[in-house]
Amino acid sequence: MGFDPGRDKCGLALATPTEIWAHEVVASDRALALVQHWQRTYGIRQVIMGNQTTSQHWLQTLQAHLPADVGIHQVDERNSTLVARDRYWQLFPPRGVQKFIPHGLRLPPRPIDDIVAIVLLERHCGHQLCLKSFDFSPP
Repeated sequence: MGFDPGRDKCGLALATPTEIWAHEVVASDRALALVQHWQRTYGIRQVIMGNQTTSQHWLQTLQAHLPADVGIHQVDERNSTLVARDRYWQLFPPRGVQKFIPHGLRLPPRPIDDIVAIVLLERHCGHQLCLKSFDFSPP
């Protein structure tokens, strides 16, 4: 699982070594509940998280609330938001008028903390992940 920690919102991504199965941006006060839900439902074995904003708080929180056999690894989060903007358009190609806006001027239409979580996973595993065509997000 990829985890982009934040003060107000967090990005989460559930993935296998090759595929992204689910991704969400949630309010920080809901992030732990979603992590625990995914852990119970899908048996998360590793959490890959950024090492910047609020990372120490989240590292301690995750260690305290996840089973001891879940590995938690921090990766360098520098420039991950910029990388995630480009990655967003790779995962969700622009449509309609968006296609005519120069690439460098396009901004994703929503928060991309979940895409940052995907970028963190990709940095950890060393390759890009494919997006599944379905989502296992909880209701």
